[in-house]
Amino acid sequence: MTDTPAYQVLARKYRPQTFADLIGQNVMVRTLKNAFAADRIAHAFVMTGVRGVGKTTTARIIAKGLNCVGPDGKGGPTIEPCGVCGPCKAIAEGRHVDVMEYDAASNTQVDKMRDILASLPYRPTEARYKIIIFDEVHMLSGGAFNALLKTLEEPPEHVKFIFATTEIRKVPVTILSRCQRFDLRRIEPEVMLTHLRGILGKEGAKVADDALALIVRAAEGSVRDALSLLDQAIAHGAGETSADEVRSMLGLADRGRILDLFDLVLKGEAAAALNELSAQYADGADPMAVLRDLAEVTHWVSVIKITPEAAEDPTVPPDERARGLHMAQALPMRVLSRLWQMLLKSIEEVSLAPNAMMAAEMAIIRLTHVADLPDPEQLLRRLSEGGSVPAPQSPAPTTRRAAEAAPVAAQPGPSPRASSVQTSGGTAAALALAPEGSLALYPTFDAIVALIREKRDMKLLVEVETNLRLVRYSSGRIEFQPTDAAPRDLAATLAQRLQMWTGARWGVSVVSDGGGQTIAETRDATLDAARAEGLRLPLVQAVLAAFPKARITAVRTPAEAQDQAADGALAPMPEADEMPEDWDPFEEQ
Repeated sequence: MTDTPAYQVLARKYRPQTFADLIGQNVMVRTLKNAFAADRIAHAFVMTGVRGVGKTTTARIIAKGLNCVGPDGKGGPTIEPCGVCGPCKAIAEGRHVDVMEYDAASNTQVDKMRDILASLPYRPTEARYKIIIFDEVHMLSGGAFNALLKTLEEPPEHVKFIFATTEIRKVPVTILSRCQRFDLRRIEPEVMLTHLRGILGKEGAKVADDALALIVRAAEGSVRDALSLLDQAIAHGAGETSADEVRSMLGLADRGRILDLFDLVLKGEAAAALNELSAQYADGADPMAVLRDLAEVTHWVSVIKITPEAAEDPTVPPDERARGLHMAQALPMRVLSRLWQMLLKSIEEVSLAPNAMMAAEMAIIRLTHVADLPDPEQLLRRLSEGGSVPAPQSPAPTTRRAAEAAPVAAQPGPSPRASSVQTSGGTAAALALAPEGSLALYPTFDAIVALIREKRDMKLLVEVETNLRLVRYSSGRIEFQPTDAAPRDLAATLAQRLQMWTGARWGVSVVSDGGGQTIAETRDATLDAARAEGLRLPLVQAVLAAFPKARITAVRTPAEAQDQAADGALAPMPEADEMPEDWDPFEEQ
């Protein structure tokens, strides 16, 4: 009985063994080829890039090229290792005694680094060079980096260092200055598609072109990710793997249906958009993935609007490409920017929500209702010109029944106070306040306090009521004397909040004297006066005499007492003719 060799995943089976097999890194290959040809090989290299672009693979190829002896055993360092000599085979299998590969995440401490450095003065046992490869080198501790500095600057002539990292910014600059740096690029979609098709031909497997496009898009330029997904797709599909199967495997929504949802959102059709979202969810799409796809479409359309040549993406089908070009021509950039910001916020909310689908539905509802909002700049410009405000037009690529706006007459003065744009249903779609007009809405400081209370900024409300002694007030200008307990940024915070709420700039300044009582002090003084007046009443004195521990907890005016009594009053008695004949007022109900 013979043992069947274990299955080897595609990412390992097709790992590049020479620089000729390495795809998408032509700049680095050309530099190394020239360095080998001129015998100007550096003693230390650092490879950086995203996951799966070939950092560790490149390090092993360099190690093989430095130690390759050729099929006849007489060769020297070469950019094209033979792959058949003893050193090449041993390095490829990870068992060469002179090529030491370390995981920096597991060997972070300085003691381990000292052990490694202590062995470097000794010449290699079998190979031409002793190669030290550190994967994820940014995980080394500060002490380990410091211990490495001197040896890295002046290593023995038979020692070469090769570092690989995905976080190049975490590597000390003192280390980087001693190495030749190579930035490995993400693999372009065209190159990745060609590479995957070649592997499919070798494996005798069939995957549809649109399914390959989905895999390439999901890999984000990582060869390892692409091969892992391709391996999974081959196993997932029976016969030829289709795009629907890959989409189900990845938990993605149909790209065409995402564009449909995008269109419905921008048309403001909330009910249809919710139905489409529910249908995609029922088909297995993740709500988070749907919102991310919407954000991706928004970014894609925005880029196409600026650079139309960006639509020529081989991973995008022709019909989707045509829709993207049409949307880019029809949608204003301000709409796309607003949609992008709201989607980013919605994605964050969905990630934190206990029910992702509920949060996604609320996000869709919010997006559809914002779709009809006119641009504030346009409203202000129109209002300042003294004209009427047109109805908000749908920014969607397909036309929508225009909402009729109520005419707005121009207000006298330099600018109007406010205008309300009505939709066909009669609800206010927008409220635009010119800066000067918005200030006129707050003639007194009490109006400012009421605004703070309306916005439910309780912290600011307490600070204003307890720590602000008003000196002078006018619309757009506040001068106050702070109390000793007032925070230092009270003026700046108040100015910022008022500008945000009113849309106009406010001048809030602090003076050293001239302030009156705070709102809290005035309120307390009024309450104390009322309480003192109440204590002088004979009835109150009699109650306190009968109940020595009693205290006055609240004081209400007669009007307030009547209102409270009215709120808690019983329903009026029915008329006599409405009462049943056998009704007894003393009978228990």
